[in-house]
Amino acid sequence: MNIRKSLAVVGAALAMTTSILSVASPASAASRDGVCDSGEFCYYYNSDEAGSVSDFTGSLGDYGTTQPSCYEFKGAGNGQGVCVKNNAASVWNRTSTTVRVYFNSNFAGASQDFAAGTKGNLNATLKNNNASHDIVGSGGGTYPADPRASEAVAFARARLGHTDWNNQCELFVERAFGTSGRFATALTHYNWQKNNGRIHTGSVPPAGTAVFFTSTTSAGHVMLSIGGNSAISTGPSVYQTNSFRDRSDYLGWAYVPSSW
Repeated sequence: MNIRKSLAVVGAALAMTTSILSVASPASAASRDGVCDSGEFCYYYNSDEAGSVSDFTGSLGDYGTTQPSCYEFKGAGNGQGVCVKNNAASVWNRTSTTVRVYFNSNFAGASQDFAAGTKGNLNATLKNNNASHDIVGSGGGTYPADPRASEAVAFARARLGHTDWNNQCELFVERAFGTSGRFATALTHYNWQKNNGRIHTGSVPPAGTAVFFTSTTSAGHVMLSIGGNSAISTGPSVYQTNSFRDRSDYLGWAYVPSSW
């Protein structure tokens, strides 16, 4: 009898746990899953909010143009799997602020605003000619690139695939600006930026800025932003990523010191 009672208690506990987990799962709904959730800005492949959906939680300066690296329409329906750039016909702005759609990448060219909560078709200029969007007030298009950014980005891009930078993330970012020995670790660099009030969060890092993470080591981690919500990182090989802001250990970004 005691064994039966114990098994019954365990079974009840498991049932309760399963129930709790099933109730809690919608909390993760606001992600790029092809569903237009509250708090997101969404493109539709067809006019009048029809066809496949591509949903975003932040500003983005460059969607990419080819698979498998581009941002795509993820929802079911016409256009699923197609790259978003120059392929959207309508939008639904479910954020709490205005969203501005741009003709060019990196928040440039002709634009069209969509107020919070509104749906609508892209105008004749922007229909199938959408290249970036800014959630106005989030900082997506309001921060200029470092004037030295192009050279730093060129340095980083030239080393994509290299295997000789593992565990040298801080040195990699410093060398991109033609210097070295400024900070012993990425965490030391981050703490200096934070203590001087230079860390930005909630916005797209401009090209040539340092983006920081707690990482799994005491040294922390830093990447170099190349603009358009993409960054180049060291590791077993140097690689490019456009999902770094989704990492749970992301700390924010900062301009590197002007003395570099």
